[in-house]
Amino acid sequence: MKRAILALEDGTYFVGYSFGAEGEAQGEIVFNTSMTGYQEILTDPSYKGQIVVMTYTQIGNYGVNDEDVESGKVQVNGFVVKELSVFYSNWRAKKSLDDYLKEYGVVGIQGIDTRALVKKIREKGVLRGIISTRENDPKQLIQKAKGIKDISELDLVREVATHEVYYWGEGDWDLHKGYLVKEVNKPLVAVVDFGVKRNILRRLVSEGAKVIVLPPYNARENLRKIDPDAILLSNGPGDPQRVMEGIKLVREFMEEKPIMGICLGHQIIGLALGGRVYKLKFGHHGGNHPVKDLRDGHIEITAQNHNFAVDADSLKDVEITHVNLLDNTLEGFKHRNLPIYCVQYHPEASPGPHDAKNIFKEFLQLCYARA
Repeated sequence: MKRAILALEDGTYFVGYSFGAEGEAQGEIVFNTSMTGYQEILTDPSYKGQIVVMTYTQIGNYGVNDEDVESGKVQVNGFVVKELSVFYSNWRAKKSLDDYLKEYGVVGIQGIDTRALVKKIREKGVLRGIISTRENDPKQLIQKAKGIKDISELDLVREVATHEVYYWGEGDWDLHKGYLVKEVNKPLVAVVDFGVKRNILRRLVSEGAKVIVLPPYNARENLRKIDPDAILLSNGPGDPQRVMEGIKLVREFMEEKPIMGICLGHQIIGLALGGRVYKLKFGHHGGNHPVKDLRDGHIEITAQNHNFAVDADSLKDVEITHVNLLDNTLEGFKHRNLPIYCVQYHPEASPGPHDAKNIFKEFLQLCYARA
């Protein structure tokens, strides 16, 4: 196995072994607490600009397949695991995780103390880092890590958003038939793609919506031409304060159309309503975050992937609907007078859990009420 080094901006470094592509990968390092679902995590556009550390010890044991993808390619900048499984076994598997990362040119490192790395991120907050199979001098890599741009300085949405308008007809996955295709005409939901996960589109279709996906940079003109019944602002990477097109879009249409936001879309809506966002110390990334629905008190275990949060105290004329029980951060709100509803977590799952999937049903009921 080829030697690899992971170096952090604070002067720490870890020596391990390379897998996936050879070369260098740099970015903000975050950890994900999901036990499964690494293929969905790797292909989630919200991870653009980041190196992902998996807290579960062994990764790759069920390989990768053609179906469990959330976009058209691997989106993470780099991948860190404790142990890469040499063998994989699953009836849908097409190739190994190692080959998958090689195919997309993504650098990985294994054989390091991921527990120590995660503890460091929890204590110090998110750190910039670099994985290298080329440079053997840790001091050189540490200096490179210190020069990596902060994620707030990057226009990551432009790197992952679609450039084409397209319709989406694929619904939920069936054990025997694969992804089901549904033909519907109403309601027409326009999804503004800031880095949308495919399972958001599948969930909308499965709940009965006709879905059209729009690029974010000319969405206003397309929305006027298409005249959809509702608008959904998708998830995506980076700092929401850089997504001025999305903020302007909400302000223009918020009195005309029902609008839903998920993750980055939720943050964009918060900014459009005059709220404030702030960066979390190490973000929320994983499939085990308890969220309380304040409307009836029930608890959902949710999938999450975000680095920023909306300051609940900065919002006016909204009802806070959901809070995170780990740190009391805002997880959802609805406007008191306008048809606006958004959540910070990922109700579409992929990877799971699926506790919150009824959020899409609620949104479509809002669309029907306005029709």
